[in-house]
Amino acid sequence: MFGEIIRKLRIARNLNQVQLASELDVSKQTISNWENNNILPSIEMLIKISHFFSVKTDYLLGLDNRNYIEVTGLTDTELAHVQQIICDIARQPE
Repeated sequence: MFGEIIRKLRIARNLNQVQLASELDVSKQTISNWENNNILPSIEMLIKISHFFSVKTDYLLGLDNRNYIEVTGLTDTELAHVQQIICDIARQPE
């Protein structure tokens, strides 16, 4: 499960395995091993990955499928705009 989640997050950011490895200061082989569910990251690395992708560790582990967007620092007006965009996207037919 972790492998599928990290692959989806990486692809959504338009990163290849080498680029993600560089961002997290690990090898491309490590990213490949995670994505193929051969190994799991350490707790410290799991936290680093969660910060990089702005997701909760529970999401990475498949324990919580809710998505969050970090909005700390936005004004009330900016928050209203973000909420409107989310609502507009959610209403679009697939």
